[in-house]
Amino acid sequence: MRTALVQLSVSDDPAQNLPVTLGLVRQAAAGGAGFVLTPEVTNCLSSDRAHQRAVLRHEEDDPTLAALAAEAAVQKIWLLVGSLGLLTGDADGRFANRSFLIAPDGTVRARYDKIHMFDVNVSETEQYRESAGYRPGDRAVLAETPFGTIGLSICYDVRFPHLYRRLAQGGATILTVPAAFNDTTGAAHWESLLRARAIENGAWVLAPAQCGSHASHNGRPRRTHGHSLAVSPWGEVLADGGEQVGLTFLDIDPAAVDRARGRVPSLSHDRPFTGP
Repeated sequence: MRTALVQLSVSDDPAQNLPVTLGLVRQAAAGGAGFVLTPEVTNCLSSDRAHQRAVLRHEEDDPTLAALAAEAAVQKIWLLVGSLGLLTGDADGRFANRSFLIAPDGTVRARYDKIHMFDVNVSETEQYRESAGYRPGDRAVLAETPFGTIGLSICYDVRFPHLYRRLAQGGATILTVPAAFNDTTGAAHWESLLRARAIENGAWVLAPAQCGSHASHNGRPRRTHGHSLAVSPWGEVLADGGEQVGLTFLDIDPAAVDRARGRVPSLSHDRPFTGP
């Protein structure tokens, strides 16, 4: 399956971001990709909760989702919208960070809400509290396609290997990790974590990313790591998107999963143990 990772550098304005995303999706389809993936928060990257409440929409009203679903139908492609920030009906007003798998007929085949929230202290001057604005999901999600079973995840999830093992043991042959990975932790850990998840599970890992400095109406612009990666089931980095907005193409061989798992069948070697 010809695949394309879309690397973006979105602002906090969904209307401004959408034409860029649509253009890259069209370019990916023109380049022969039948499976196209966009990064986390494809519609809007912001830490300003008031601004998010003003510009985000509920799923059924979100123009980015509607436009991308329509484009998937026009191009007849499978499209992973890495995630969108969306309004919810939650009493505390928190948003959803939701990934969508869209089929070639434009229908949503799977939804996944990010489970693990990025609440970290990167340094004395750089702290993040994703859970202050977004509420976590509580359900792992698999989706069937003609080219493999996809296990969905988002960004910070990659640090929780038990999620991916559950997905792989449930049948996933492709693990998607759309991200807006912090540039500091990205430089230190991004590639290592993605390769580890591929090796542990003998699965393809596809990780489209945000990159660069993100324009913001208020506050300091966020910076993200870039380097959208595709990792083979044997742990080889086969494609790297670098640090610029654009496309990265690769061909996924479904048989590579069986070869990797045949050589090291660790998914079937779990043993019960006690302690600590």
